[in-house]
Amino acid sequence: MAETTKIKKLSMYDTVMKQFNKTADLIDLNPNIKKILGITNNEIIVHFPVKMDDGKVEVFTGYRVQHNNALGPYKGGLRYHPTIDVEDAKALAMWMTWKTSLAGLPYGGAKGGIKIDPRKYSDAELERITRRLTYALGENIGPEHDIPAPDVNTNAQTMAWIADTYMSTKATSERSQNQHVVTGKPVGTGGLEGRDRATGFGVYFSIKQLVESRDESLKDKTFIVQGFGNVGYWASKFLVEDGAKLLSVQDAHATLFNKDGISVENLYKHSSPRKGSIKGFDGAEEMDPEDFFGLECDIVIPAALGNQITANNAFKIKASIVAEGANGPTDDDGEKILLENGITIIPDILCNSGGVIGSYFEWLQNRNGELWDLDEVMEKLEKKLLKVFKNVQGEVDKSKTDWRTAAYKIAISRIETAYIQRGIFP
Repeated sequence: MAETTKIKKLSMYDTVMKQFNKTADLIDLNPNIKKILGITNNEIIVHFPVKMDDGKVEVFTGYRVQHNNALGPYKGGLRYHPTIDVEDAKALAMWMTWKTSLAGLPYGGAKGGIKIDPRKYSDAELERITRRLTYALGENIGPEHDIPAPDVNTNAQTMAWIADTYMSTKATSERSQNQHVVTGKPVGTGGLEGRDRATGFGVYFSIKQLVESRDESLKDKTFIVQGFGNVGYWASKFLVEDGAKLLSVQDAHATLFNKDGISVENLYKHSSPRKGSIKGFDGAEEMDPEDFFGLECDIVIPAALGNQITANNAFKIKASIVAEGANGPTDDDGEKILLENGITIIPDILCNSGGVIGSYFEWLQNRNGELWDLDEVMEKLEKKLLKVFKNVQGEVDKSKTDWRTAAYKIAISRIETAYIQRGIFP
């Protein structure tokens, strides 16, 4: 295959179904349960009007896909992105089901969002859009039914607007009981200390555990990051603090490189006021985005969108570790190439599970009327992440398989056990 040959990308839904079917065959999944897990429970599409700052009305499309709730309430993020559609939401919801199961949480999987480029709207418009989405979703979300969280282009402020709107639809006596309808809220409105860094910390911690299992350390390890939002920033921050060097960062607007290392904090200060764009940063040179994945480094962290590592670029990767900070960043064809080249993939449902674990802690905190300090949160998070990592590592060693297959076997087997023990409603 010539390097210039472009191969058609699989959709994220194609990728997740290939992964699911492969695992189902490996574990001889009960065929009836396979039928259930192979489809979503609910696919909700809402269209709603919002008045813009100039007085004009725009109509937006929102999605919420609920894949499975055998283990507990649906859980998953809301993203604001022009590419989101129901097929992507189905794939992302299914990955959330596997992720929460692998982490041993009492949750199922969901995902959703709005087809929108948030950069084109003012903060006041985004608030009205978010509140109107919440109202349109109505009882399709709820603290014991479906609990959204931040995702691509959404944040703590977005969650605060959702919580306030949802609580406002309840009787006064019930409002305080619905604060945990979302997680990832600001600390001042019931959010969890440390939730902002939980996903990135999980990425860092997974890499650290894998490296140390090889009798190595992170000191002087080099890494590159695709996406410098919440996950990319915090993962980079923790890695650099542990002695690693950030060589390159890529987002939708620019690809930066500095052989002497990029300052994580300086880049963050540059990008934050610019709504996340790294372009124009003077602490690194811009380079051809096509060459990003081929850079000489030890670790690649795709922390942006899905299907970024494919047959068109996987062969370029020289790193020994790909740590999936994003959901579904590697498609099936790309994964085959990476594994053939001896590259270890820390799969998304393990690597970025710190976020949903942190969300679970926030949900518990709200439900129980408690307040946890940062040290307590990080201690609980590290303990949980270590347990999950060791479980997957044990399956890798026992089955002599790759990390994604091992993680999927654990996750899907847990759901199968729940169905077998509980039975299926006739």
